[in-house]
Amino acid sequence: MASEKPDILCISSVLWDIIGRAKMAMQQGADVPGRITRLPGGVALNIAVTLTRFGMTPDLLTAIGKDAEGHELVTACKARGLLTNHIYRSEDLPTDIYMAVEGANGLIAAIADAHSLEAAGKKILAPLSDGRIATENHPYDGLVALDGNLTVDLLSDIAHGPLFAQADLRIAPASPGKADRLLPFLRAERGTLYVNLEEAGTLCQTLFTDSATAVKELVSRGAKRALVTDGGNLTAEMRRGDTEPRVNTPPQVLVTRVTGAGDTFMAAHIAAEAGGASDTAALRDALEAAATYVSGGTPR
Repeated sequence: MASEKPDILCISSVLWDIIGRAKMAMQQGADVPGRITRLPGGVALNIAVTLTRFGMTPDLLTAIGKDAEGHELVTACKARGLLTNHIYRSEDLPTDIYMAVEGANGLIAAIADAHSLEAAGKKILAPLSDGRIATENHPYDGLVALDGNLTVDLLSDIAHGPLFAQADLRIAPASPGKADRLLPFLRAERGTLYVNLEEAGTLCQTLFTDSATAVKELVSRGAKRALVTDGGNLTAEMRRGDTEPRVNTPPQVLVTRVTGAGDTFMAAHIAAEAGGASDTAALRDALEAAATYVSGGTPR
């Protein structure tokens, strides 16, 4: 059971994942046999659950409805060792949901219904100013894992405002379609960005052919630090002030699932650094954890 003292805040989407998986390659319009699962998900939750496997204690800041699905979801979060006392519970907003279809050739299509999270807005951050976690005069100064399912206005407030001025912000876009929501963090030169090659291209309004070029461009445009993944190809990481990025190639494995792989990579990287790993070692450990995940195993 997790202690009552968190060592990282996981902020944004916690919802139900409904994932349909087929063992064969699929194209648009395909109708094939497979398996459909319903599991607790969302970027913030996926990161939090992986962090617990590495011995960390995450606290969730999100919005979950007081409907039956919401009660079940909170119970599931607690069972996974996550702290839930600071979740905003709404009487009026339904619990959010994500739906995806995957084939042997990867993600075919997905829809994220995070409208309740967006509608809750700043209410999910109340514990950071009302004294439950921190106050405006004594802001939170620990680790934060944040995803881009929040509104652009709220993400901009986080990027430029005082509540997170002392925090170690780790930020993921949630999906390529929401990558441009992270632009405030480039402009504010705050936080560490975890993006894939397509998301890096969206942020920089160009197409990249490799992660090393992409991460250099992100840093040149204001990123304090960035990591860019590219599936089974080279992954690159760079801080402001570095002359060249650090690079590594993921282990080659048989891909059995893809939804959640980026979240696993991010969580494993955060945990490795929290445990004192060097930049090079943390990148290696994160790639190994992500490879284990996509091959169907459980990273530890």
